[in-house]
Amino acid sequence: MNSGIFLINKDKGISSNQAIQKIKKRLDIKKIGHFGTLDPLAEGLLICGINKGTKLSNKFLNLDKSYFSRIMLGIQTSTDDSEGDIILKKEIQVDENEIIEMIKTFIGESKQKPPFFSALKHKGKPLYKYAREGKFVEKQPRHINVYNISRITVDNPFVSFEISCSKGTYIRSIARDLGNKLNCGGHLVELVRLSQGKFELNDAKKVDDVEMEDLIDIEKLAFN
Repeated sequence: MNSGIFLINKDKGISSNQAIQKIKKRLDIKKIGHFGTLDPLAEGLLICGINKGTKLSNKFLNLDKSYFSRIMLGIQTSTDDSEGDIILKKEIQVDENEIIEMIKTFIGESKQKPPFFSALKHKGKPLYKYAREGKFVEKQPRHINVYNISRITVDNPFVSFEISCSKGTYIRSIARDLGNKLNCGGHLVELVRLSQGKFELNDAKKVDDVEMEDLIDIEKLAFN
């Protein structure tokens, strides 16, 4: 029985679970799981464990990640991304330089409040399920570390950048907090996971293209 990981380039519009279930059925795999949820809005690198490879979950979930993100200022939503209801519209009264300088303030260690719509669990149930029922469960802020933010581009009302960060960092929360700091609201409109640890999107394959020969054998995986 083959065991290891697949590097998947998940498309926008499907859940992480839908992506891996499609692979499981197409390749007739006994056991499969993913290491780090990507929302349906998001795309990019999704690492999947196959058979005994599913036991590596904790090692992969602890790895740092990097993303390309695009934020829209002036509008805040219930989910902190473009899939939610608009709850605030406000004029943007800051210039490009102020926006760039404010983005840079997120670099370093901080405490971040997770979004209400997230896969974090409360009493064994994901927060997003509570939120869909109109019950907003607030989790304690979590320690995160943003190592670097680069390639910042401002094209009002949109702001895009690449960010490298520790596990547990929600880019939707950064979009929300950036909008709050600029006093105009903001939400995430695009997210692409570029890397997770040493594994990169450039080496990943689409769900419909991955084959068993693309499996990285469990014996070849090393974590330093």
